[in-house]
Amino acid sequence: MAYDVAAVRAHFPALREGAAHFDGPGGAQVPDVVADAVRDTLISAVSNRGGVTASERRAEEIVRTARRTMAEFLNAGSIVFGRSMTQLTYDFARTLSKNWRPGDEIIVTRMDHDANIRPWVQAAEAARATVRWAAFDRTTGELPVEAVTRLLSDRTRVVAVTAASNLLGTRPDVAEIARAAHEMAAFVYVDGVHYTPHVPVDVEALDADFFVCSPYKFLGPHLGVLAAAPELLETLRPDKLLPSTNAVPERFELGTLPYELLAGTTAAVEFMRSLDGLEEYELGLRERMETGLKELGVRVYSKAAVRTPTVLFSVDGLDPAEVYRRLGAEGVNAPAGHFYALECSRWLGLGDKGAVRAGIGPYTDESDVDRLLQAVAKLR
Repeated sequence: MAYDVAAVRAHFPALREGAAHFDGPGGAQVPDVVADAVRDTLISAVSNRGGVTASERRAEEIVRTARRTMAEFLNAGSIVFGRSMTQLTYDFARTLSKNWRPGDEIIVTRMDHDANIRPWVQAAEAARATVRWAAFDRTTGELPVEAVTRLLSDRTRVVAVTAASNLLGTRPDVAEIARAAHEMAAFVYVDGVHYTPHVPVDVEALDADFFVCSPYKFLGPHLGVLAAAPELLETLRPDKLLPSTNAVPERFELGTLPYELLAGTTAAVEFMRSLDGLEEYELGLRERMETGLKELGVRVYSKAAVRTPTVLFSVDGLDPAEVYRRLGAEGVNAPAGHFYALECSRWLGLGDKGAVRAGIGPYTDESDVDRLLQAVAKLR
């Protein structure tokens, strides 16, 4: 059955404003079913979790359902919720670094979002551990497995790597990197924020010890999710309040969970599961967009063989911010910048200004792509 984008778009009230949204990598538009789930929870009787009153049981069921749904969606063991992927990564970097010693080593990549770099760099500085940097190929946009594995040693404690670059879309071979890292008894912390909206996720197959993602990138509310094996989480001792539970995964969650956002996350996952053929559809639109941009003589930086439907480009002679502004005036939302992938942007030679990023999502259609290409053509 062909992917029915018209039926999908009918679920997104925001699209009625008329913009062509290529800003999904920074946060997707939300379908009506997600908004309904958030609203319904907010106007229902909900109390702190428990088993005595109906409102307590409702809260408990919302949390349990969200954990189960996310675990199934990611094929993962245990789910920890947090305010954002950034917050969760800082929390886990602090927790893991309690066991680091001077001379231990941490590996980060030039391709990653800063949220999977700076928490590890700062934790390493505090522990007097050494940070080793894996560089990607500026020409191809590829992060070869060897770029990471050649840095491994018996002192490596954590390898932090993206499953998909939020700037270039590149999808490194995480499973092969993880295999080599585990031979050195290192943990593998995978940023799946830009990966999860576009690819069926299998945390076990990726062999990731920790996998983090953000529901608001896959049609849900603003929240962060970390997946890990419960047996691994049992070995970690995060800082927490004395009266709070010591149970896993709750001991990693600081304060009362946002029940309405958990309900929205469940609805988002269920909606994503209904999108049969999404990956193939998105990649077809990416090809249409890339072909058109190249015909216009636009400089395209996204070149890796395996990548998400995300294209980073610039127009010679025009500042990226000016391109962004002029596209926006045409009703085409394709923002410019480094998008917190600061090391990646600098490594590409784009500095802190970055370039223009156009991301395709479940609600993108051919007319959106054509509008983007027509707007870019006016810039030439």
